[in-house]
Amino acid sequence: MAKLSRLRKARSGSLTETNVVKIELRGVSLPPRLATRIERRLAQALSRIQVRPVTARVAFADDDGPKGGPAVRCAVTVSVPRRPAIHVEAVAGAPRMAFDRSFAALERRLTESRARGLDQSCYPKKYFAAKRLLAE
Repeated sequence: MAKLSRLRKARSGSLTETNVVKIELRGVSLPPRLATRIERRLAQALSRIQVRPVTARVAFADDDGPKGGPAVRCAVTVSVPRRPAIHVEAVAGAPRMAFDRSFAALERRLTESRARGLDQSCYPKKYFAAKRLLAE
């Protein structure tokens, strides 16, 4: 298990402890170039999440089917405080292809959750609206 952490610069330019993105790689041994690629792409995708700290776990497993075909399963789990964890999986013939497929699914999920958050923030909750109406 390789624990890798990235510090993202805050808008003020200083490094703060609240901006830590922790990325863990587990499972099948990976080439160093692939590990660097995974780090870079995940750090870039997770930098758009407003809440900190964020933890991402990438697990690779050698998943041979019943006929013995080569298959690698890549599971990505992103943990964000006060929100449910986002978990995606993909299976492919090579670790890089499996990661690319699971990363595409992760990006879709992150985009959906951002859009859902924007939709919910545009409209006030019914109790808030009722309280304002009664106060007037």
